[in-house]
Amino acid sequence: MAAQDGPTLITSVQRAFRLLEAASAHENGAPAKQLAREAGLPLATAYHLLRTLVHDGYVRKLDDGGFILGDKLQTLRTTGRGQAMLSRVRPTLAALRDEFAIATYLTFYEGGEIRIAEIVDGPRAPRADLWVGFEDAGHATALGKSVLRELDDDSRKDYLSRHSLADLTPRTITSPPELLRQLDSSPVAPAVTDLEEYALGIVCLAVPVYSGDTLGSLGVSLPVDRVSRLEEILARLIPTANRVTRSLSLTI
Repeated sequence: MAAQDGPTLITSVQRAFRLLEAASAHENGAPAKQLAREAGLPLATAYHLLRTLVHDGYVRKLDDGGFILGDKLQTLRTTGRGQAMLSRVRPTLAALRDEFAIATYLTFYEGGEIRIAEIVDGPRAPRADLWVGFEDAGHATALGKSVLRELDDDSRKDYLSRHSLADLTPRTITSPPELLRQLDSSPVAPAVTDLEEYALGIVCLAVPVYSGDTLGSLGVSLPVDRVSRLEEILARLIPTANRVTRSLSLTI
């Protein structure tokens, strides 16, 4: 029995893919009979597979009885595009990591939250201990502060109205007016720093990046005993961020 299960399962998957390919050719939907014919499947088999695909969200049944591709496939396409974009910038992030032996990070501001998209670290460049999620620590990280610095006033107010400025270390800025004042007067603008504000013993530096119209930040973390290298790192961080923005803006 086990020997027969494998080929049978593979055949079912192949048939499902053929149905999806047939459905993709009809933006306004097509009935099961037409999809079965185009996919070269018996009608009963097509009906069975379509019911399963509809249940799982890969196909949607219209009111007129036709079938079109479902939202689940759109999610997969979107995820795939995001992975493809990140694959283009990983070598750039890795080069920065290797040059200075520092972990590199990439974030985006999506849905009103600052989210980590990529971390490139290694044995010689360990990442910071992310003991508090970035959704709750944007005010205390260079990556989050870089995003906040670039937002317009209304977007800043919206973010701060939804996030309390938690006291993560004795150096964390917990006053919204003081945070904004420091962001607008950063001595290394357009970069911002996190000097042990997120975690004691760790300093960070970040600059803005964009993926189309989506704002993000590129940053690095290093032990506080290497803080003297921040100026040297900044000189490389800005052109690296420009390359990342150009790569992320390429059409896939």
